[in-house]
Amino acid sequence: MATDLNKVQIIGRLGQDPEPNQTNGGKTVVNCSFATNYSYKDSDGKKIEQTDWHRVVFYSGLADVVSKYMTKGSRAYVEGRLKHGKFTDNDGIERYTTEIVASDLQMLDSKAT
Repeated sequence: MATDLNKVQIIGRLGQDPEPNQTNGGKTVVNCSFATNYSYKDSDGKKIEQTDWHRVVFYSGLADVVSKYMTKGSRAYVEGRLKHGKFTDNDGIERYTTEIVASDLQMLDSKAT
């Protein structure tokens, strides 16, 4: 029997300082963005650099770690699952979201001694 898999892994940099909030159930949550960069050469051999932005949600213990130890620009490995959502904005337009719900975090910046 086949097993389903919804797994995402990124290594990137935190796009802004984390701002922890509380869910209705009292859990800590941090919504933030991570930037991942890559480069390639176009047909003329010119190096092209591109940045992709990813919405990431951290809950409970991971949210506490992110808010305590990470700041804008911090580099980290994030693992989690994709979650898609839909909502209607204030103008009545349906919008769609995709975010990574984090299940693992490894901070990659070295600390100066």
